[in-house]
Order: sequence, then structure tokens, then C-alpha cells
Amino acid sequence: MKTTVVHYDVLVVGKGNAALCAALAARDAGARVGMLEAASEDESGGNSRFAGGVMRFAYASVDDLKRVTDITPQEEAESDFGTNTTDEFFDDLFRLTSFRTDPTLSEMLVTQSLDTMVWLREKGAKFVPNFGRQSALVDGKRRFFGRLPIEASGGGAGLVQALDAAAKKAGVEIHYQARAKSLIVEDERVVGVRTNKAGESVDFRAKAVVLACGGFEANPEMRARYLGAGWELCKVRGSRFNQGDGIKMALDIGAAPYGNWSGCHATGWDLNAPEFGDVNVGDQFQKHSYIFGLLINANGKRFVDEGLDFHSFTYAKYGGEVLKQPGQFAWQVFDSKVSKLLRSEYRIRMMTKVSANTLEELAGKLEGVDPQAFLKTVREYNAAVQADVPFDHTVKDGRGTVGIDPPKSNWAQALDTPPYDAYATTCGITFTFGGLRIDPDNGQVLDVTLTPIPGLYCAGEMVGGLFYFNYPSGTGLVSGALFGRIAGAGAGKAAQEAAAPASTRTA
Repeated sequence: MKTTVVHYDVLVVGKGNAALCAALAARDAGARVGMLEAASEDESGGNSRFAGGVMRFAYASVDDLKRVTDITPQEEAESDFGTNTTDEFFDDLFRLTSFRTDPTLSEMLVTQSLDTMVWLREKGAKFVPNFGRQSALVDGKRRFFGRLPIEASGGGAGLVQALDAAAKKAGVEIHYQARAKSLIVEDERVVGVRTNKAGESVDFRAKAVVLACGGFEANPEMRARYLGAGWELCKVRGSRFNQGDGIKMALDIGAAPYGNWSGCHATGWDLNAPEFGDVNVGDQFQKHSYIFGLLINANGKRFVDEGLDFHSFTYAKYGGEVLKQPGQFAWQVFDSKVSKLLRSEYRIRMMTKVSANTLEELAGKLEGVDPQAFLKTVREYNAAVQADVPFDHTVKDGRGTVGIDPPKSNWAQALDTPPYDAYATTCGITFTFGGLRIDPDNGQVLDVTLTPIPGLYCAGEMVGGLFYFNYPSGTGLVSGALFGRIAGAGAGKAAQEAAAPASTRTA
């Protein structure tokens, strides 16, 4: 069978946020750019399309936010946007990764995050104040919490749509249903990608290749191999096409693996959600308001401190804790005192929910749960709540428990006001932390001897070394954009130099 050959200056594998940013940056460098997307156009966009769209970046004042989005004088006067200074951002990232995050990558992420947001806006992305999920009215003023006051308009899907439009306007050519199979290497240089494009063999040749096609979260075999036993049983929050192909291709030619290969971002996800993400539902199968209730396993027991911190700093690791429970599920239980505080995903049509007017009635409806053990757990919890500490959901209020294990450190209220609602959840994996080692200055992939691999660059989830054990929400899209931009610029420069006469090339 004859293989078709197509030529570009820069080839980008993937079509999510990081890939699109790489393509745009390569075009800015003067390169002719092609993109390979394994999905059809309808399913394209990678995991970015399923993201909620919150953006974590460093800002010291409202003036910084105004560089990213339009804030009216009235909104400014009536809101407390807080801060996420570089010091605060560093503290959160270091604390959540147990100080394992790569110092160079993390410094770039934190210090260049605001400029990255400005660049995204220049490329046509639209951002708005995050009124719905990360703010509340306190004494007549809108208070933002969790250091996440800005989100992409239309969520992750809106961000992808805006960048997609920018890429098409810039002349980037996108090939759908083109699954990358292997890298083409000649004289120790990556010169293209061999693909299966809609059932045909096509070789895409280029002077530089950027891999930005996600981790291995949709591949149950790789999950079990690297994350451990049981991880093949979780749901996939996002794209079914993130099979680890890019990582495997790079490792096959000697790329250096890097980062927390046994770690991932995984959250509470509806127990009966489909196997993979549904683009029509997006991120709404998630259940992130557990901080205001109790997480109960099959034995009728609590198993984590639900109020350890804002969900933004615990949700990405608590999914893994749910997976460890008998039957790989947990019920989130609330009473009517907090009903209005629950996020929008608790009001969609497609979810697994039960309600009752008494705890005894609820106990009988929690499928798979020991009812008597559940009632005992609730009685002990209710008695342990520090009722004399005021409840305030916009700060870590210190309203905790005494004398029970695990404790609940904040937002503890007795479960005593009917009606009661409970939501069945399991583990939903978002992305894997293990990836490739890159040169931070240009995104070039390093081999196992830490030597740059000519012609190969990397961005997005595939960059290893940033996240270990946990993850601060909103960081992934900003990281993807930053390192996508860097890799695209690096690949564009390499392509230009490869095309130049030998006497004019940079040493």
C-alpha cells in the first residue's frame, strides 16, 4: 500500500489548549503549521474541552485582572477579588506537591502566568469574572475565594473554540481522524509523524514536531501499569482519545520520562456517568461541594477530612481516595442548611441522587452502604462539631470537629436539618502527572542522557515534573497555554533555522 506524504514546517500532534497555543506560536514564528487530531472534528479539543475553565494565574490587584478581562467600575466597587500574588501561588504549588515540583518549570509557570493570560486574550480568548463557582455575597459585597476570580468564557470548550478560530484565521491546517502511530526519525532527528488518517497510511513530514496530545488517562492498561491496581476501574472525565500515544512514541526513541508517573488528577465523579467524558455534559458529572457535607463509604464510615481546604486544593486527590474504598464509590451527604451552597453540577438532570426526610430513611436509600454504621458515624460526627465557631463558607472558618478521626477541619455543621440529599460518586480521572522531560527555555524534549532530541518538542499534559501527588485547580489550562506557547515558538525557530542556508544558521 502506497503511503501518502504531506509536508509542513511544524507539525503539532493534538488539538487541545496546549496544542492550539503551540500552533499559534509557531505561526507567529513564521512557520507553516499542520495539526494532527485523532478525533473527528465533533469530538476534537482534547481534555481542554471538558475543563471547567477556571484559570489560576498570579495577580496582585484588580489592575492585573483588568489586563485579562473587562471589569466594570461597579463590579470593582462591589467586589473583593482578593489576590494570588506570586508568593501565594508558589506557596500553594509547593504545598500541594510536597515541594517536589520542578523548580524551573514552576517558577516559569508562576511568574509568566499573567503574561500568558494576556497573550491568550490577544489571540481572541475571552475571560470573565468567576461569579458562579468561586464567589459569594458577604455583607453586600461579592467576595471571591480560592484565588480563582477569572474563568474562560464558555469554560474549557469556549477557550478551545476561541483558539480554534484563531488557528484557522492564522492559516493552521488541521487534519482530523489522524491518529499518530510513530515518530519518523532520520539521522537522529525527528522529521515527522507516521499516522493512520481515516484508515489510510499518511506520513506527515516536518522540520519540527510538537507533541501535545495528552497523557494516558484514557488507557486502562497504562493506568493499571503506572498508577497501580484498581485504576483501570475509574471513569475518564475527558477525551477517550488520550491513550498515551504521544508519550509512547517519544519513549520509543529514547525520550526521558519525568515526573510523578504513579500520580494523577482524579476527582469525585457521578457513579453512573459514562465510561468517557460526554461533550454535551462537560464537567458537570463532577461533585465538588463535598466540603460542606460528609463523604461516606460502603462501611458507613468517613475516610477523609472533607473540610481540609477549599475544594480547589483537595478535589484532585480525593478522587483517588474514593477509588480506594470498598466498591470504588462514596456517597456525598448533605442537609438542607447547605443546599444553596452546592455548585451547579448538583442540579443537572443526569446524576445519581437520593433524598429523605429522616436520617433513618436516608440510611436505607444509600445503596451499598451499611445503614447502622452510617447512622453511628453521623451521630458521632454531630456530637463532635464545634458549634460555637461561626460558619463562613467563603474562608477557612476553623469550624471543625473534636475527638473523631478523621477530623473535619472547616465548615463542619451537624447533619440535622431535613430534607437530606445524597449523591453517589466514584473516581473520575482527569489527567496523568507523568510525562517527558523538556528544556524549559524552548520546550524541546530531552533524551535519557538529558540531551535535546533534534526536532522534537512537547507541551501540555505531556510535560512531566510540574505536579506531584496533588494539583491546584485552574493550573492546567494556564500551564498548557504557557508551555504550548514556548514549545511552538521553539519549534518555529528550529524550523526556520533548518530551512536556512548552513552559513546563516544559529550555532
